[in-house]
Amino acid sequence: MADYPRVVAARVLVQVLEQRKSLSEVLAPQLAHLSMPRERSLAQEICYGVLRWHLRLEAVLARLLRAPFKERDRDIHCLLLAGLYQLIYLRLPAHAAVDATVDAAAALGKGWAKSVVNAVLRHYLRDSERLLAQADADECARLAHPAWLLELLKQAWPSEWQAIVAANNERAPMCLRVNLRRTTRAEYLARLQASGIAAHATLYSPQGVTLEQPTGVEGLPGFAAGEVSVQDEGAQLAAGLLAAQPGERVLDACSAPGGKACHILETGPALLELVALDNSAARLARVQENLDRLGLAATLLEGDAGAPQTWWDGRPFDRILLDAPCSGTGVIRRHPDIKWLRRATDIAAAAQTQQRLLRALWPLLKPGGVLLYAVCSVLPEEGGHQVRDFMAGQPDARAEPLALPAISSGGAEGGTILTGSHGMDGFYYARLRKL
Repeated sequence: MADYPRVVAARVLVQVLEQRKSLSEVLAPQLAHLSMPRERSLAQEICYGVLRWHLRLEAVLARLLRAPFKERDRDIHCLLLAGLYQLIYLRLPAHAAVDATVDAAAALGKGWAKSVVNAVLRHYLRDSERLLAQADADECARLAHPAWLLELLKQAWPSEWQAIVAANNERAPMCLRVNLRRTTRAEYLARLQASGIAAHATLYSPQGVTLEQPTGVEGLPGFAAGEVSVQDEGAQLAAGLLAAQPGERVLDACSAPGGKACHILETGPALLELVALDNSAARLARVQENLDRLGLAATLLEGDAGAPQTWWDGRPFDRILLDAPCSGTGVIRRHPDIKWLRRATDIAAAAQTQQRLLRALWPLLKPGGVLLYAVCSVLPEEGGHQVRDFMAGQPDARAEPLALPAISSGGAEGGTILTGSHGMDGFYYARLRKL
């Protein structure tokens, strides 16, 4: 039925917006209820779109409702957000979008809401210009970002914050990492072309390929055989910056889902050992799945990177990658629910965790070894400030320059790739040498 994608979208949005669950956690189980790829694609587009433009859509809807819905009817509220997203952002015939959204109210078991949904959406169509202008008078609604995040971005990047915000509201490109153990980038680009998939080589990652249009992994040649993985170009830079050498022992702390660990192994097959550490057994299972698909091997350990005494065998590491937990402000375009789920207080909490992990892992590094600190954040509280504070209390740590043109802003404490710069997600990297 035509209303099913909207029903699924409303149910997903209730779990994210009302129950504060992550989109990645709840979307896939709900999409499984849809049998047609086209339906799954539409439901996913609506979920991502509503969360991407949530504050703007809410501002419009507030002007269309006489009173808020009761808690038990928040699914209708979310359904109306989905309807407005279709009318404002999707190239669907207006009457078809309205009719299908109205029918979805009945499919949710709330036939009484059909007239409400119909009236609200048709009111928007009659007065869209005025309603959007009124909503856009508020900066947070116009830019679809919470006030606390806008303030932090303005403080950190006074000249670039608007470009970061614009990039956050765009659809992220689909980037692949070619497994050089199985094929070459040139060969894989030729296979994509033969399959009718337009793509081009990335500028900074020697293994990267960016698709002109996203596609399901089941349609990618050689994906099941481990020839490629999905990974943003900014994330692909980690392996090259770590620069593990033959015969070295490497630790990938906070490893799951294992993309960076797999990349290190693909580009450094003569390593003595790579230890992939994570504090979740379920997430380590995903690491193993990726290793198996790519034909790679690593030592998997479950444990807290901040408590090495519970898992470390006493043998030091030549290289450590600390891809630390963070706010995710550099990957909002891939995870738009971050704008809703995060709070200003989360930044300080994440910073405390990052500092704890840095200090706990440093003693595990050999003299002369390298620790690469990485976060998918553009906030200096999680990047340069962290490394500066760490080095102030660690006299045997020296930050090495990152000779990488992709770094948009760098200094003695590493460098930041701003979201959207060169098409990449936002990242911070610092390469620390143990004297």
